[in-house]
This record gives sequence, C-alpha cells and structure tokens, in this order.
Amino acid sequence: MQIRIPCVLMRGGTSRGPFFLSAHLPAEPAARDATLLAALGSPHPLQIDGIGGGNSLTSKVAIVGPSAEPGVDVEYLFAQVSTDRGLVDTRPNCGNMLAGVGPFAIESGLVAPRADETLVRIRNRNTGALVEAVVQTPGGQVTYEGEASIPGVPGTAAPVTLRFRDVAGSKTGALFPTGQRQEEIDGVPVTLIDGAMPMMLVSARALGIGATLPPQELESQPMLMARIEALRLEAGHRMGLGDVSSSVIPKPALVGPGTDGATITARYLTP
Repeated sequence: MQIRIPCVLMRGGTSRGPFFLSAHLPAEPAARDATLLAALGSPHPLQIDGIGGGNSLTSKVAIVGPSAEPGVDVEYLFAQVSTDRGLVDTRPNCGNMLAGVGPFAIESGLVAPRADETLVRIRNRNTGALVEAVVQTPGGQVTYEGEASIPGVPGTAAPVTLRFRDVAGSKTGALFPTGQRQEEIDGVPVTLIDGAMPMMLVSARALGIGATLPPQELESQPMLMARIEALRLEAGHRMGLGDVSSSVIPKPALVGPGTDGATITARYLTP
C-alpha cells in the first residue's frame, strides 16, 4: 500500500534531504523510522528506491513542527538515515540541515515573515539547544537568491545566519567532557569538545598532512582515514558516548593555519 506524505526536498548548507512537518509522520519512533527508511530507499548503497542520494550528506531528514514553548517558534528533529543499513540515528544534530529549517518553517506557514529579515527561533530536539535563524524575506517572501557562498556548494545563494544559544555540553553535559582542553590519543594531540556537536579536533600537521588537502585526496588515503576513525572511536569512549562505530558523533575535524586572510583552515569529516 502506498501512502502519500508531503515533504519539501531542500538543501541546507552542504547537505540535502526531505523536510517533513511532524504532524505528517507517525509519532511512534519505530514507525517513524520505518517511514523514513522507506522514503529514502534504505538500506541500499545507492538508495535506488527512494529519494536519498546514496551518500551520508544526502541521506538526511529534517522534521519540523510548532513549539508550545514560550519564546520558541518551532521544534526541529534531525534524522541521519544510514544508506546501507536499516538504521536511523536521531542522536546528533546537523547544522547544515538546520540552515533550511527557518525557510521551511516560513514557507509552511509555521512562522509569519517579518519585514526584510525574519528571525526564527528553533529548539533542536536532538540536543535541546536553542538556535536563532535569520532568514532573508524581502517583501514578506523567502528569497533563495543571494551572494553568499560556502565551500562544497557551487554558486551562491541567500545567506541564513545561525546563532547558537546554550549549546555547551549539548550531548555530554560539559563543553570539555574529559575535563581537558588538549590530550593525546595514540600519540596524536586532540581536543575533545562538545559545543553544539561533539567534535574531535586534530591538528592536520600531527597527522603529517596539510589542512588544505581537497576532500578527494583525503579519501584516496585509506590508511589515513582508518587512523582518523580509530582516533574517533577512542574519542567517543573518552567523551562518554560509548561505542560510536555506528554513529556520526563525535565528528572529526582537521585544523591548520589559515590561508587567503583566514585565521584557520578546517576539514570537517563525516564518518
């Protein structure tokens, strides 16, 4: 039996996926997850029978609904849908998809546009964090055309400014879950930090590479990627997250000196 469920396929940052109104999905988590797996075509590495893109960046879902909390406009639940396994992970947030929540909320009638810019206050259900999104709404309409650009996305578009509130320790309860600002894992200096998203920050130099390496060159070095994953698994245990082999958190980032006037250069990796 086929069931029609309205959604909007949107890009947020460097990610893409369907945005659903929470009222259009089952409230019970197991039934909801089964619906999302079917919609995206998982488990299948290419997601042929769904609207997923066969990649972790294009196998994401945003679920948005009205909030009853004073001072908050909408609630947002992020779901990472595995491409090759029947798994839906709602533990982490996704800041990329978050960039699409404000425009979606306005387009769906959950938030009324205000003047040339509209502030949308979002409670992230994954982490409990409060995020304010500033959406461009000239003439009371969401616009997607603009001059903002980000690495990994061709062309330009209208900017969406995100302001994160009360996000320290969103998953672990502390900004530095281990109590240290820097420590070593297998001889590699790392910083384990939980601000909006549990992260493992690694100096690219400590791994013998530059932080400006293109993604294709990083991914073409399986031994390097395996070493980063081993560091990440240990980081997960140290941060109190347990076995993170099937989770995208903590996310690793390679950090190095900035170029072209920037303070730092970072390569943000998705496990």
